[in-house]
Amino acid sequence: MTGERDGRVSRRVWTIPNVLSMLRLALVPVFLVLLVLGEYVGALVVLVVASLSDLADGYLARRLNQVTRLGQLLDPAADRLYIFAALLGLAAGGLVPWWIVVVIVARDVFLLILGVVLASHGYGPLPVHQLGKVATFALFFGLPVIMLGLAFPSVQPISEPVGWAITLWGAFLYWWAGIIYAIETARAVRAARVAPRP
Repeated sequence: MTGERDGRVSRRVWTIPNVLSMLRLALVPVFLVLLVLGEYVGALVVLVVASLSDLADGYLARRLNQVTRLGQLLDPAADRLYIFAALLGLAAGGLVPWWIVVVIVARDVFLLILGVVLASHGYGPLPVHQLGKVATFALFFGLPVIMLGLAFPSVQPISEPVGWAITLWGAFLYWWAGIIYAIETARAVRAARVAPRP
């Protein structure tokens, strides 16, 4: 508890924000099934609930001094899973091309490889770059806008081009951030090689 009160990251598991994150993760398969079945209104409702819980757990973690290591892992994991679920569900229905799925997934595989390289040189994961946060937000916003037109066809003439513009921009930024991570990884590896050994 002392670690929480003085602002440090706690190792606790069962906190209110963590439970909200776990519930958000549990809704991912529900969201995907609704998408695959073409129940776009229901999928949007699940996504809205998940987004509200995301805002709530972040606020409560700070308000209650319950920032935890697990929460720092669950939160971005949930965001990525919802992005992947949206991409897979829409692609399975032929509503978005599979190449956009490959582009997004390949970037995260690329980051996973960079993480392995860093770990092999004694480094932990790199801090999240602001550009990566913006890219994730763009994808997390753009894909639901596309879904909005599927759920409510009357707004599709507006929502579809807007959603695609935001999604494609997010995919571009996603890879741009990945290249920045690769540059930082290369610098860290070079530093490890030239550092004097004890």
